[in-house]
Amino acid sequence: MNHSRLDQLSDGIFAIVMTILVFEIKVPAIWGPIDNMGLWIQVKQLLPLFLSYILSFALLFTYWRAHHFFVSVYAKTIDSMLTNINALFFMLISLVPFSASILGQFGKNELSVIIFGTHIILIGLTLYWMRRYVLYSDHIKNPEISKREIRGSTIRTLVPVFFALIAIPLSFLSIKLSLSLFTLAVIFNFSSYSTILFESVLKTLHKLFFGADPKGHFAD
Repeated sequence: MNHSRLDQLSDGIFAIVMTILVFEIKVPAIWGPIDNMGLWIQVKQLLPLFLSYILSFALLFTYWRAHHFFVSVYAKTIDSMLTNINALFFMLISLVPFSASILGQFGKNELSVIIFGTHIILIGLTLYWMRRYVLYSDHIKNPEISKREIRGSTIRTLVPVFFALIAIPLSFLSIKLSLSLFTLAVIFNFSSYSTILFESVLKTLHKLFFGADPKGHFAD
């Protein structure tokens, strides 16, 4: 398989899944005349679905961008193992409308956060597996990539996983805080300065507790 076929499959799956997300937001079924206030009340009830849609769409965009870098930019060759990892990744991506719908319709239940968070963890770990295979497999050729760039991609891939791991138990204390962590994970991956800030925090903590510069300790 060449890059173009895998890229086409990736773009097609992401495009379909991102479109399906909006199908869960349905116009309220209203019988008879209704005033502006009554319509606003009906639309307001859709707000959790809108927020779930925005969050899930943004997450899908970051996953599509990461997949593009790992498979289309980093990997110069493709083997059967890499395509199998991609198949698992695409399967998990295709399930996002389901978990997003659960979160949007039952956002006040801890189980909805657990389902959505577990899904994010599985996608993130599969993406991390794909990234490591591309970078370190003897069967995949890739260009020279700096340690800083590798470190940055590691952070961006695993931050949503760590935030989801925290958000799941936190949901039993505050579902709003759990949803805020999911949102922060998206904002983190959209910001161009987030990785630099994260590395600065890690270095500060390392110096505080160990009194040494952690140079090179976070290479992969």
